[in-house]
Amino acid sequence: MMGSTQQPKVLPGNRIEPNLTHGIKTISIGYISPGDKPLVMRGPMLHQIIRQFLQQVEWGELDILLVDLPPGTGDVVISLVQTVPLTGAIVVSTPSDVALQDARKALEMFHQVNVEVLGIVENMSHFTCPHCHTEIDIFSRGGAERTAKQFNVPFLGSVELVPEIRQGGDTGVPVALAGPDAPYAAQFYAIASHLADRALAQAAKTENIFEIS
Repeated sequence: MMGSTQQPKVLPGNRIEPNLTHGIKTISIGYISPGDKPLVMRGPMLHQIIRQFLQQVEWGELDILLVDLPPGTGDVVISLVQTVPLTGAIVVSTPSDVALQDARKALEMFHQVNVEVLGIVENMSHFTCPHCHTEIDIFSRGGAERTAKQFNVPFLGSVELVPEIRQGGDTGVPVALAGPDAPYAAQFYAIASHLADRALAQAAKTENIFEIS
């Protein structure tokens, strides 16, 4: 989705150089095991992969490290929490009731492991008909925002269901590259801005806690 498929370079000392596309460094299991062949791993193997990506990759100076997790409350999330201190988590869900059941479980899980939830994002919020311009709520609408209010966490924004976003992901050219004023990109910039504010505030709060203790 970032337009990168090449295997990362292995540096001296068994260090890994992340791929760089659109000015962003990325590492992914997909780079190591490309194609359709599945990479079947149990919990301990997943834990080792997470440690390797965090500790052996030459990240250098970063503004923010964002980890895209699989849905659910399984081994990957627990391993991440056990490996590094986290500024916070973001829960992404479509507004359908079934999807929000998993989102609520994720919210409860982060609460139990003492990870601050920075906010909720509603994906595939609605679809606008290109002919009559009527907004159609394919997966319902507003469910993520209501869940945010229910759990007293910020609602970061919603993402519209449009072919251009899907096409950007399939071709490795995200719509956000068009700039904050471009159609379909503005919603991502708005969410990122809200997220950055929350992350900075939480990071400062956590730093103060560590200094006091």
